Amino acid sequence: MMPHKLLRKMLTKRLIALVLATTAGMAAFSLIGQKEVYVGTRVRATTPLEQIDHSGWDRLLKAYVNEHGMVNYGRWATNIADRRSLEQYLAHLSTGKRTRTSSADAVLAFWINAYNAVTIHGILREYPTSSIRNHTPSASGYNIWKHLQLFVDGHPYSLNRIEHEILLKMNESRVHFAIVCASVGCPRLLNESYKPNSVQNQLDTSARKFFLHPRNFRYSDGEIQLSSILKWFASDFGSNQSDQLKTIARWLPTQAAQKVAVSGRLRVSYLDYDWHLNEQH
Repeated sequence: MMPHKLLRKMLTKRLIALVLATTAGMAAFSLIGQKEVYVGTRVRATTPLEQIDHSGWDRLLKAYVNEHGMVNYGRWATNIADRRSLEQYLAHLSTGKRTRTSSADAVLAFWINAYNAVTIHGILREYPTSSIRNHTPSASGYNIWKHLQLFVDGHPYSLNRIEHEILLKMNESRVHFAIVCASVGCPRLLNESYKPNSVQNQLDTSARKFFLHPRNFRYSDGEIQLSSILKWFASDFGSNQSDQLKTIARWLPTQAAQKVAVSGRLRVSYLDYDWHLNEQH
C-alpha cells in the first residue's frame, strides 16, 4: 500500500494542477468576445518625436515592399525575426512624446508611419487573407480599424483615431495619398519610411504618383474620373467641388488635366475602389 503522506502529496499536486487548469480555462473564457488587440508597450513617453528612429521600419519596407507599393506578405509572415522587428518598431513608437516644440513635420512622419506599420501588423496577424474588409465587420466582432490599437505614451490609438483625430486634423490633404489600408485601391505604400526632414517632399511625391495611376485618375473628353477617396474625403480638399479640383490640379499628370481642373468646366465621376489585398503575386 502507498504511504498516506505520499498519497496526500500526490493528491495535493493533482488538485493544484486541476485548479490551475480551471483558472486558465476561466481566464481564456473571460477573453471570449474581447475585441481590442493592443500593440506596442504601455509606457510613459520618453522620446521626442524628432528623435524617434524610423530606420527599422525603413529596412522592413525596403525588404518587403516593391516600387509599386505591393507587399510580399507571404514572405514577411514566415520570417519570425522580421515580424519581431516590426513589433520592436511599434514598441519604439510607444515611447514617442509630442512636446510643445515638436514640428508639424515630425508629427506627420510619426503618425503616417504609425498608421502604416499598425496596418501591416494587422494584416500579418490575419494572413493569409484576401482583403482588409474581411476584418472590418459592419455590425459586431473584431474590426481592424477600431480594435487594433497602438499604445503611444500609455494611451491606445486605433487606426480610426490616428486618421481622424490626429492626421486629418492637421489640415494636410496629402495625408490621403500617404496612409495605406492594405488595398489595391489605396495610395502606393512607399518602400521607405516617412522622415521629419523629408516628409514634405515625400508627400508631394506620393500625391503625384497617386494621380499617375489609372485606377485613381482618368481624363478624357471633358470628364475627370477620380478615386473614391476624393469622394469619401471631399471636404478635406475644399468646401466645394470647384475648390477641390483646384487643390488637386497641381498633382495631376498633364497640363491639359491641370488646366481643365482649375477651370472647373468638366464632369466629375468616381472610380470603383479595389479592396483586394495589395499583395505581390
